Amino acid sequence: MQYPKGYLIAIGGAEDKGTDEEKEKQNSLDFFKAGILNEIVELAGKKGEPKIEVVTTASSIPDEVAQVYKKAFRKLGCIEIGHLKITKREEADSKKTLERLEKCNCILLSGGDQLRLSSVLGGTEFLDIVRGRYQSEPFVIAGTSAGAAAMSNTMIYGGDETKAYLKGKIDLSIGLGFLQEVIIDTHFDARGRFGRLVQAIAAQPGAVGIGLDEDTGVVIEKGYRLRAIGSSSVVVVDGCNINHNNIADIKSSMPLSVSNIIVHIMTNSDVFDINTREFTGITFSHHVN
Repeated sequence: MQYPKGYLIAIGGAEDKGTDEEKEKQNSLDFFKAGILNEIVELAGKKGEPKIEVVTTASSIPDEVAQVYKKAFRKLGCIEIGHLKITKREEADSKKTLERLEKCNCILLSGGDQLRLSSVLGGTEFLDIVRGRYQSEPFVIAGTSAGAAAMSNTMIYGGDETKAYLKGKIDLSIGLGFLQEVIIDTHFDARGRFGRLVQAIAAQPGAVGIGLDEDTGVVIEKGYRLRAIGSSSVVVVDGCNINHNNIADIKSSMPLSVSNIIVHIMTNSDVFDINTREFTGITFSHHVN
C-alpha cells in the first residue's frame, strides 16, 4: 500500500497565535513557541524555507483572518506567507492561484464554514493538485476548525449539540477526502460535541472519530499515525467493536442505543494508529527529592 508522503495537521480551532489578548496558559509549556503553529512551521521547513499559503475559503472575513495568521507566522520567523483568497470555484482554478499553489510547501485552511469550503473546492484542479502533492511529496496541509473538519471523506457540518443523541440531529456531507474512514469534529469540549461524534460513528462504525479541543490538534503522518499536539485533549471514538446499535432501526428524532464504543483521551505527544486502532500514551517519570 502506498502511504501519503505528506502531513496533515488538524486543529480544533482557537489555537494560540501569540497575541496579547490570548488567555495565559496554566501549564508548563509555551504553546505558541512549542505548540501548534510551530509544528506547522517545522514540518513545512523540512526541505528548506517554509512557504505557507493561507486559504480563507471557509471564512466570511477572509482578509482579517489572513492578517492574523500572517502576523502569527512572522513571529515564528516565517517570511513567505501568502493569502489565497478563493471565494468562487473559478478563482480556485485560475492560473495565478495554481502557480502559487505549486510554489508553496504548505497550505493552511482557515476556520469558518466547512460546507462553503467543500462546495467551492470540491472537484477543482486546485484540490486535485493538493491531493497529488500530499500523496507524493512532504507537502503540509494544515486546517483549523472548519479546515480540519473538512479534511476527511465524511465530514460533520452542522447539527444540534443538545439533541445529538437523537437520530438525524447531526448533518453529514462529503469532505475534501485527504483521510478515509475518519470523521473529525472541532471545538470539541467548548461546544459539547461528544454526542454528535458518537452518532456519526454509530452511523459509520468502521470510521474513527477524532474530537479536537480548542488550541489542540493532531499531526497525521502516512495517513494513519496520529500524534496529539497542543494544550488540551483529543478524544478518539472507535466504533469497530460496537455490538449493539439501533440507529438503522429507529425513526428520526428517536434516541440512540449503542454499546461497546471505545473512547481514548489523548494529550500532547500521545499517539493513535488508525490502522491497528492502538493507542500509545506517553509515560512521565516522577522523581521525589
